[in-house]
Amino acid sequence: MARQIVLVNLDKPREKTLEKDVYWLCDSFGLSSGRDVDNMATRIVMSLLDNISEKERISSEMIADSLGVNPSRVNHHLRNLINSGLVYREKRKLYLRGGSLKAAVQEMRKDSQRMFDELEAIAAEIDQEMGIRNR
Repeated sequence: MARQIVLVNLDKPREKTLEKDVYWLCDSFGLSSGRDVDNMATRIVMSLLDNISEKERISSEMIADSLGVNPSRVNHHLRNLINSGLVYREKRKLYLRGGSLKAAVQEMRKDSQRMFDELEAIAAEIDQEMGIRNR
């Protein structure tokens, strides 16, 4: 499965609140920008965090009900969260990758490092074939 990890270098929020920190994290991964005027991605992540802390697994329908929105709207944002590697789905239940937000970010970092390692190796081969030497 293709994954896309977007990183946006944003200043951390000046005021430290849980909601602002989660919004910053989602925005830093490009999940809550653009057309997400209602911060739906952030609200979904908050819902996941609430349920993980209660040791309960959650479905997209449960999230939609708790947020009072259409399930298709939640599923749209969940696809982005899954494609980013932050969330995964097993059967009909949703989980934060690694079981926590910190673990999810750490695993995403490892994913991006593997991707850069592969890119660097191929780039070196291309340079060599083209007769370009490294500086």
